[in-house]
Amino acid sequence: MPDVSVRPATPEDRPAVERLWLMFRHDLSEFRGVLPAADGTFRNDRVGCAFAGPGWAPYLLTLGERPAGLAFVRGLDGPARVLNSFFVARGARRRGIGLRCAREVLVRHPGPWEIAFQHDNPAAVRFWPRVARELAGDAWTREQRPVPGRPELPPDVWISFTVRP
Repeated sequence: MPDVSVRPATPEDRPAVERLWLMFRHDLSEFRGVLPAADGTFRNDRVGCAFAGPGWAPYLLTLGERPAGLAFVRGLDGPARVLNSFFVARGARRRGIGLRCAREVLVRHPGPWEIAFQHDNPAAVRFWPRVARELAGDAWTREQRPVPGRPELPPDVWISFTVRP
């Protein structure tokens, strides 16, 4: 396994995280039919929340010295943690890096977790239940929930489970 690490993202990491965010949103645009804004960017309000919002934690995933992905956790001050965003760059996929990084992020915050993904995203449909099984065995649930404020979109799939300390 290459030298993979997960660490809290610092303000100095923000430019790299913002560029990774663009790649993440580009990947998701396939499943939501979203185009970039006129300046070529996607909405990035969650980046600001992740770095400054109460109850949030941004993480940078690295492969050696190079940025390979990101994870944003929210709800740290609520009843359940939510993996708000998780992205691994295409060049780092299919080597177990995503599974290892997801596990590292989740175990840093024991307790109830919720993770959403799109049913139309076949990689996510395979990946997130695997993460849930690895961390919670059979003690996890799956349900569909509408996308808030977006009735034209199909519902997201949400999985819920508890990470034990």
